[in-house]
Amino acid sequence: MSRLLVIGAAGQLGQCLKIAAERRGIADIVFPGEQEANILNVDALNGLLKAEQPAYVINCAAYTAVDRAEDDVQLAADVNATGAENLAKACRAVGATLIHISTDFVFKGDVVKLLNETDLADPINVYGKTKLDGEIAIANILDEHFTIRTSWLYSEYGNNFVKTMLKLGAERGELNVIADQVGTPTYAIDLANMIFDVVASGSKKFGIYHYSNEGVTSWYDFAKAIFEISGTKLKLNPIPGSAYPTRATRPPFSVMDKTKIKSTFGVDIPYWRESLEECIRQINRK
Repeated sequence: MSRLLVIGAAGQLGQCLKIAAERRGIADIVFPGEQEANILNVDALNGLLKAEQPAYVINCAAYTAVDRAEDDVQLAADVNATGAENLAKACRAVGATLIHISTDFVFKGDVVKLLNETDLADPINVYGKTKLDGEIAIANILDEHFTIRTSWLYSEYGNNFVKTMLKLGAERGELNVIADQVGTPTYAIDLANMIFDVVASGSKKFGIYHYSNEGVTSWYDFAKAIFEISGTKLKLNPIPGSAYPTRATRPPFSVMDKTKIKSTFGVDIPYWRESLEECIRQINRK
């Protein structure tokens, strides 16, 4: 496999890429530190890519604090849009293919249908808008790119919904969780393996792809599964999103159609609950 370079290596997906690479025996992969791989530092970024000469650059760096982004608009735009643009230009300069991670939050999510790659992107929060701006910037600069939109990412690493629920479940006897926002959880280890499958394929079918685990669920049902699998006993109450207002509006339905990525790369995608069981097993081993 050609040399790979991971941007945002310290984050949740970056850590999962490291684990997946070890399991798959991928040796020629570089995980630079945050300062060395700062996508807002053009000179350092260009220097890094010129020194490493990667065939593929995997961009996991993003501003992902969805609610905070509503007030921190400039930084979200800097990281998610300008940073993506900087990285696309740096990849173009060294002839690298960029694999960029985006989000289901580029969609409004007001229609109950599976969202495919050609559906209108119409974000309803700052995070989604800045991520869409990053997608557009990359597409305008670099032909050789794969943009992979994903959703509800979790793992045994970093901060995420699964780990938050396990922590709260250990501390409280009762929880309220939103039941009218629907999507699909994605185990970051599965996404990491999908990224390596894209690289291993050598495909030149560049563009936007959707990837999450299979199936559909609400945040309430996701939480219920977490507690069932982990053996956590508590009272769990389904509530409407209106009962738990957040700074940023979330898309109510953001289930993505994965036909394109499955047919292009010939992969089978695990069902979300099966992957959740594996994640909780890994958490319990730590």
